[in-house]
Amino acid sequence: MHQIDASGIRKIFDLAAQMKNPINLGIGQPHFDTPEPVKRALCEAVMAGKNVYSSTQGIAPLCAAIQSRVTAELGHADRQAFVTSGTSGGLMLALSVLVNPGDEVIAFDPWFVMYKHLVTLAGGTCVQIDTYPDFGIDLNKVRDAITPRTKAILCNSPCNPTGYVATEAELKGLAELAAEKNICLISDEIYRVFCYDKPFVSPAKWNDRTLVIDGFSKSHSMTGLRLGFAHGPADVIQQMIKLQQFTFVCAPQPVQWAGLAALDCDVSDRVADYAKKRQYLLSELSGLYDIRASGGAFYLFIKAPWGTGTEFVAKAIENELLIIPGNVFSQHDTHFRLSFAAEDSTLERGVEVLKRLARR
Repeated sequence: MHQIDASGIRKIFDLAAQMKNPINLGIGQPHFDTPEPVKRALCEAVMAGKNVYSSTQGIAPLCAAIQSRVTAELGHADRQAFVTSGTSGGLMLALSVLVNPGDEVIAFDPWFVMYKHLVTLAGGTCVQIDTYPDFGIDLNKVRDAITPRTKAILCNSPCNPTGYVATEAELKGLAELAAEKNICLISDEIYRVFCYDKPFVSPAKWNDRTLVIDGFSKSHSMTGLRLGFAHGPADVIQQMIKLQQFTFVCAPQPVQWAGLAALDCDVSDRVADYAKKRQYLLSELSGLYDIRASGGAFYLFIKAPWGTGTEFVAKAIENELLIIPGNVFSQHDTHFRLSFAAEDSTLERGVEVLKRLARR
């Protein structure tokens, strides 16, 4: 644990708690409330006494519903799904069962903040592939980074923190390369509903050994309820279920019943709202800031117009604006992450501060 730094995002949240009227564009969770049918199903499950352990892999109705959707989408005969205690729990299980001490895992820089640390926790080494300035996947760089110690490649599209949505050609090439080299491709698809310019596509379409990690946190604003799921080749999934039995035990049972209700909730209106927020920010800031790769999720990863990312964020915080320095997600300290999962009035206040800072 001494080799893992405390989260820079947590430091920002701690700072926000001390501010009187912060403009919070730092938090990585939806600003809308959990859908009513989901809250109702959770309460009903609690009142019905469904508060004990479920089977490790999840309650049968939820497992069956997820399995049915996955089979309909991908059609893989050997693909098995199970319920995890959050998407982060799924990632931890995946890396723990795949990575031995000394193994390597490829991740794309900038990366979701947990990736590097979970690899470290498993005793592995995170091999980082630079994707600046446009955040696309260079398949030649990936091929060059593969060694006999490479066990997995982590792919996150739409991406946190950049908002980049990988092209079909990139995902197909990555999937085929992983299959060719017998490396596990882990596809983190937690933001899959938040694609604004083109339909979502999973690399599992071209590689039936792809391990997919997904969940309800972002799509249904269930971050605090800790409900995810994973699906992939049965031999890997069985080892993840075994490890879950001896760690998380199971996802909270009442929350699993809420997840079953969530599967029938239409969140397209919320996705449309975020598409409008993204467009507002681009129209207001594009002339002042270098903004790339805004096709998905609810983030913009913006180049600081002066100084380092850390220096720029420090000045923003002095002006009550909470954003996250890019070096929390990267080896580089040139950018900052802005979340547009916020009320329009908050975004408007944030834009005014950002305009002032850009013209400093």
